[in-house]
Amino acid sequence: MEEKRDIFDKIMALPGFNIFEDFYKKYKEALLYVFFGGLTTLISIVSYSYCDVALGINPLIANVISWILAVSFAYVTNKIWVFDSKTHGVGEICKEAFNFAAGRLLTLGIEELILFIFITKLHLNSIVVKIAAQFIVLVLNYVISKLIVFRNGK
Repeated sequence: MEEKRDIFDKIMALPGFNIFEDFYKKYKEALLYVFFGGLTTLISIVSYSYCDVALGINPLIANVISWILAVSFAYVTNKIWVFDSKTHGVGEICKEAFNFAAGRLLTLGIEELILFIFITKLHLNSIVVKIAAQFIVLVLNYVISKLIVFRNGK
């Protein structure tokens, strides 16, 4: 039976990229998590910045809005490409999505605490604090997704 190849596998097999194919295969999950985590972080920071700076929304509320957008994107990409989740039926998908959102709510709480302390109380630059908080959240989200949410994947 032939191995299922996704778009990223096909890209890595292209001339020029194929020299990295062995490294890619060995670390595919981590590489895809970093790639999609980077895109998720970009969505989070851009939407947060727009809400905070352009619209003048309170930083904590702007963070919740950016969280909703980023988590929606992250769930789909993590399910399909990063962890190759094999859920079947609406019940399993709902449970998985709930666990994903619950894990992300936990890290949202941690991020909100970081923003509250460093922006509201210490008056540091909100964008700098947001970016720093994203690195902490990225690591925590990977651990939660790998060990709890998408255990049935790869």
